[in-house]
Amino acid sequence: MNSKYKVLKYSSNKFENTDDLISIEEPLEISLKFKESGKWITQSLSITMRTPGDDEDLVRGFLYNEQIIKNIGDIDSIKSYGNKVGQYNIQNKILATLNNSENVNISKIKRDFLTNSSCGVCGKSSLDALEIIKKNKTNPLEPKIKKEVIVKSPDTLRESQSEFSKTGGIHASGLFNSNGELVAVREDVGRHNALDKLIGCALKSNQIDPKNQFITCSGRLNFELVQKVLMTDIGIMISVGAPTSLAIDLANKFDITLVGFVKRDSFNIYTNNKKVIVD
Repeated sequence: MNSKYKVLKYSSNKFENTDDLISIEEPLEISLKFKESGKWITQSLSITMRTPGDDEDLVRGFLYNEQIIKNIGDIDSIKSYGNKVGQYNIQNKILATLNNSENVNISKIKRDFLTNSSCGVCGKSSLDALEIIKKNKTNPLEPKIKKEVIVKSPDTLRESQSEFSKTGGIHASGLFNSNGELVAVREDVGRHNALDKLIGCALKSNQIDPKNQFITCSGRLNFELVQKVLMTDIGIMISVGAPTSLAIDLANKFDITLVGFVKRDSFNIYTNNKKVIVD
């Protein structure tokens, strides 16, 4: 699924308003129904962000890959339920009913999934947990950064990665000042982990300065990444990849400037272009 979003596109040394197709990102709450001591129990298991479609396959693979079930035959049914919600009018809850519950260890499930917050909202046990508790928005006007700084930052980030040149398969997040100077960089095979490492490092070193900084990431921008940066009050995120719909919606809500598809002579501004010097 995808949807059109209006963007301000910079290319060939000029800006123009245009439309861009954005991959839809929505939360999916996965619940399990199984028998324990002869009684049916329904347990909210996890929330994952996904592009809607093939949700049943997603749940089958998730349950099997995590070894919550030993055999696909242990699943009696998988059904979406609840009201159709949001601007895309879809169901974001799904229930897997197990017909063989002998190996279900609910304490293990709670330990391994309900308390796992390594990817932001993933692992939280209710859609209600997605409510953003952050009350203040980022500064709508600061910092100001030049287009030359934007197009250069991914190259600076890549050149500063110690592991990328070795494997080509590792993500990075970099903290920059508004002049494009790299403050700190961290790497990890997971995009979320790289950003967590960067923010943890910057907080420990007391390096966070929202009025004079932005963050550049090596991969696409989704809800979880924007949410993590929001907690630092840094109001500009840049990436060589595409943002998802939910990332754009969250950035819009908190005045974050989201810049994607950055190349050496082009990029798209998806939200709040007031922080980019376009003259």
